[in-house]
Amino acid sequence: MLQNVAVVLFDGVHPFELGVVCEVFGLDRTAEGLPGYDFAVVSAEGPRLRTHAGFDVVASEDLDRLDEADLVAVPSADALLVREFPPDVLRALQRAVERGATVLSVCSGVFVLGAAGLLDGRRCAGHWRHTDELAARFPAARVEPDVLYVDDTGVVTSAGTAAGIDACLHLVRKEQGTAVANGIARRMVVPPHRDGGQAQYVARPLPRATSDTVTGVLSWMERHLDRDATVEELAARAHMSPRTFARRFQQETGTTPYRWLLGQRVLLARELLEGTDATVDSVAVRAGFGNAATMRHHFSRWTGTTPQAYRRTFRSPDLPSG
Repeated sequence: MLQNVAVVLFDGVHPFELGVVCEVFGLDRTAEGLPGYDFAVVSAEGPRLRTHAGFDVVASEDLDRLDEADLVAVPSADALLVREFPPDVLRALQRAVERGATVLSVCSGVFVLGAAGLLDGRRCAGHWRHTDELAARFPAARVEPDVLYVDDTGVVTSAGTAAGIDACLHLVRKEQGTAVANGIARRMVVPPHRDGGQAQYVARPLPRATSDTVTGVLSWMERHLDRDATVEELAARAHMSPRTFARRFQQETGTTPYRWLLGQRVLLARELLEGTDATVDSVAVRAGFGNAATMRHHFSRWTGTTPQAYRRTFRSPDLPSG
């Protein structure tokens, strides 16, 4: 059952991430035929808290309220990556999972769950800017960097900001059905489910050479994205043996020539999909993929979404829609 919801706040709480949980679970929509929730805001650090935006919020309940909640949500707040957390808060989160309740984090709130030991052995998500730190801080966690949210045995973790909406609606859909989740999403004017993952939102710079040994080859590859040059051909341009070139390329860029070239093609395709009205077939040719099917395969694996869906999300509003 999902009826009783509590949100636990830390000083410096981020208003949007708090608002996401309040919007999904804190509004009374029973007049529209949707279920109501017994909703409460709980403070982890005193009744009055400062928000990230500079205004204060006053929590109505203390930590005892968490022991009766079906869902305990932890939105992001300032410095959650580095601060220590009150032991009684961590114990309350542990008790919630032990008794079968669900614990949900939004963005950097996942670090609170990690400190409570709730990520150990579980898959989890976090904002793409924090996933490396998350994996380093909690090595027993199975961090999935390219997803919007993860639901793993009572612990739901979501990526940055709006991914919290996705995670909350997922919980509603799981516990109360698609019709309820769709009804709330419609009221919020958001899609009830988004395709793809975080990769489509991350502008990943391709690794550059750390010295000038292969710089000339990289420049040539950038100018000839339509060429599937072999390692032997690239090595000849660098005046090296294929084996030495492959080793140097890996050392200086952190990846292989094929992966580097593929990444350049995807980056160019993203730019063309965002900033031009070229057809997908034309983008595929200009980016060096040759055809739309090949681009779709590699683009989806790289970004987690299709070229068409990416264009709908990131297309410049000044361009024609045809």
